Amino acid sequence: MFSQIQQINRTTYTYNTMIKSHIRNSNSKPQLGFEIYAKMKRDGIDCDNYTYPFVLKACTMICGLWEGRQVHAEVVKVGFFYSNLFVINGLIGMYCKCRQMSCSRVLFDGFHGKDLVSWNLMLSGYVGCGDIVEAQKMFDQMSERDVVSWSIMIDGYGKKLGDIIHARSLFDRMHKRDLVSWNTMIDSYAKVGDMVAARELFDEMEHKNVISWSIMIDGYSQHQDPKEALNVFNLMLSNDIKPDKFCVVGAISACAQLGALDQGRWIHIYIQKNKITLDVVVNTALVDMYMKCGSTEEARAVFVSMSERNVISWNVMISGFGINGFGDEALSYFDQMRKEGIQADNLIYVSVLSACSHAGFVPEGLEIFRKIPKPKVEHYGCLIDLLGRAGKLRQALNFIASMPMEPNSDLWGSVLLACRVQKNVGLGEFVLNKLMELNGDDCGVYVVMSNIYADNGMWEGVTEMRKMVSEKGMRKESGKSVIEVVDGGVEEFVCGKTGRVHGDDIEQ
Repeated sequence: MFSQIQQINRTTYTYNTMIKSHIRNSNSKPQLGFEIYAKMKRDGIDCDNYTYPFVLKACTMICGLWEGRQVHAEVVKVGFFYSNLFVINGLIGMYCKCRQMSCSRVLFDGFHGKDLVSWNLMLSGYVGCGDIVEAQKMFDQMSERDVVSWSIMIDGYGKKLGDIIHARSLFDRMHKRDLVSWNTMIDSYAKVGDMVAARELFDEMEHKNVISWSIMIDGYSQHQDPKEALNVFNLMLSNDIKPDKFCVVGAISACAQLGALDQGRWIHIYIQKNKITLDVVVNTALVDMYMKCGSTEEARAVFVSMSERNVISWNVMISGFGINGFGDEALSYFDQMRKEGIQADNLIYVSVLSACSHAGFVPEGLEIFRKIPKPKVEHYGCLIDLLGRAGKLRQALNFIASMPMEPNSDLWGSVLLACRVQKNVGLGEFVLNKLMELNGDDCGVYVVMSNIYADNGMWEGVTEMRKMVSEKGMRKESGKSVIEVVDGGVEEFVCGKTGRVHGDDIEQ
């Protein structure tokens, strides 16, 4: 429409409207807002006190320091500098977002008409840069604070620093709280893994929004309690709260951890029926879930249907085929990714090397390893695992000796597992000593060494390993199994204990 308006009819208001539309429309790009501003200047159209806040907002959204400085210069030139509160706040916000706190501070200190928004922008800037000391100094200087001020500080201490005690102290001192402050405190607990405290606050909330539910679902999913993540997701649906993409991603991740294929399929159908945006994040989560549940063809179907893919999407496909034993498919997708011009990152190389390891593709794995520009310790770990599984222990040790960095306990652990397969006692004992030097000798290490002795009929060694485990006060982690039952529930068995998460009792 804008392009159809004749040049002679374009006014300041017209340009302002177009700039504003690009910063407020989620389907548009803020960069276009700055480009329209640049065209406005070329066309000789005067800017007013609405233009600069709009275009500065666009610069803030794209972290456009170069663009923001151009606007700053123009503001000084035309005389709006220090004469308009919204323009000054726009400049402060832009410099804060671009992590130029010295510039923000000069503007802030030099402006005598600053308001609460100005103070909050500076608070947010310092917190965003991780400078909680300066943020606290500014917070203490504030003669007036609102719920935003308190929430910013809670976010800084809780989510940025992990200082939950200080964050909770601020939360408890608040005279008035809104959804943002409640969600920030709950998210802070979730970030450090204290889901008990997070749940207590969540249950105390009188009013919850979709973000509140999303924090809990994602928190449980991220901290190895996928059953409770699905329980909260189902509770959310039973309360007629429509989930957003963050909620469904957390629930999908929970299904992936549990191997709950039927529940994962139900969530996939729910997403489609309720027109939740199937963007690259949601689709990648679905691919990951289907792969971890062993349904490689459903994963492939989702991947093929994706209109947008990123390196994470490709990594999920490659690693998924690898863990499911389809080494050829993993290598095929790796080649296809490179043909499409996607640059492989460190995780991609880990995934494709792991796929070679599971499939026993030694020559292919060595060839891929040689193509890694600067191999990291995790890449050497995958290579050692590949060679160890293939029985090439001497070659594996040669690679360890040639490493430009010190091998870690995970790498030596791979060698120890290979010793178990090859029943190599001497090398196993050597590796055990290395692990002890690195403090990587957990209970599992002694169990593997004990099994190596047992495989060779060396029962004195078995006794010695058990004695060491007992003396160190170690306990073997309980084994557990998770199965999906016929009614959509998930049954977990842990050392004689049983727990149950029920499937949906929601109208589909």
